[in-house]
Amino acid sequence: MCPEMIKAAALVSEGGAKLQALIDCVYFNEIPDFELTVISSDPNAYALTRAKNAGLACYVVEEAIFPNGASFALALLNKLRDLDIDLIILSDFFPAIGEGTARLYSGRVIGARPALIPAFEGLRDGAVCAAAIERGIKITGATSYYANDSGGPGPIIAQKTVDVLPDDTPGSLRRRVMEEAEWRLLPEAVKLHCQGKLTIENGRVMINP
Repeated sequence: MCPEMIKAAALVSEGGAKLQALIDCVYFNEIPDFELTVISSDPNAYALTRAKNAGLACYVVEEAIFPNGASFALALLNKLRDLDIDLIILSDFFPAIGEGTARLYSGRVIGARPALIPAFEGLRDGAVCAAAIERGIKITGATSYYANDSGGPGPIIAQKTVDVLPDDTPGSLRRRVMEEAEWRLLPEAVKLHCQGKLTIENGRVMINP
């Protein structure tokens, strides 16, 4: 159990499918002593509707109104500080969080990606499954991770594999990777973090009993 209440912010930019997996965990109290807030870079993101329907506090730091990524990242960091956030969860969040935020929250930024990292680095999530089919990959999957000091995928927390079927399309494969891997890995990583079971040693994540 968490030693104290952990205030987490799920950062979102679109529909919020990963967010829904976290909302379900909150609803069923699967992560004790855990308070979830949602911050969106897009005021029209459906993720905000999901969050409001679940009774979660929602905020918008709109990327489009800032002249550059650096000013957006600073505004985001200020909002995180204002809310006294302990843990950042990257949940289909498109903008870069910024190196300042990544460093300040080192070991406290968790994300999940629909690939077996380091495979397909540099591709956006939506392009990974199409690339896997194009390359003839037989096994793909998803990875939960802590962000590195640049805000990208860093130390790996866990991975789960998904078979690529002969008749898969990018859409069907993406759906199965989400349902069978990503949506399970992200909440589990958050839960382990909140329980104090994760430590980073020499760039590797150790899961402690």
